[in-house]
Amino acid sequence: MKTFLDIWQLLNPQGEFKRRRGACERLWQGYGEARQEEIYSIIDGKLRRGEFVNENPYFAIEDNARQRQQRPPQRLSFRDYYARFDTTVEQDGWRMIKPETGNVYYEHV
Repeated sequence: MKTFLDIWQLLNPQGEFKRRRGACERLWQGYGEARQEEIYSIIDGKLRRGEFVNENPYFAIEDNARQRQQRPPQRLSFRDYYARFDTTVEQDGWRMIKPETGNVYYEHV
């Protein structure tokens, strides 16, 4: 589970943006745990790839929360998930979906 401190450290706001901590924390707490994980993962990925992340931490969180809603989730069959990760344990934003009918699959959220 990613905490507010985790996202705050990841964003590492500078200068005047450090004052936005309270507003950012309220925004962050407004999302559920799964959503927080998604937002953290998106921002972390962008930073690692050198992509743009707003220097204002409030807008960085808000912008990337919106972005994820527009993308369809990645899916892997049970077999493909096991082949990729050598486990059936949910990890790194992946969750197991067990539909009432049909096959079990994993979805990256």
